[in-house]
Amino acid sequence: MNKTELVSKMADSAGITKAAAERALAGALDAVTAALKKGDKVTLVGFGTFSVVKRNAREGRNPATGKAIRIPAKKVVKFKPGAKLADSVK
Repeated sequence: MNKTELVSKMADSAGITKAAAERALAGALDAVTAALKKGDKVTLVGFGTFSVVKRNAREGRNPATGKAIRIPAKKVVKFKPGAKLADSVK
């Protein structure tokens, strides 16, 4: 499912226009992004939790040459599905 299909489903489910659904989706994604930038967790009960974790610097290998390379530390977004979501896809 892509963004257009998601907006259509949201509009049908909520009984609103596609334009309103797109604005709602954009607002929700902006809010989640802003919270994660601040380092906050975003928990949607039944769906899951988005959080930011720090990945430590490590040494890796260039697969083409086999030469060791340094992979710098960085922050990454992690998603842990909620029980309801996990059960629904079994």
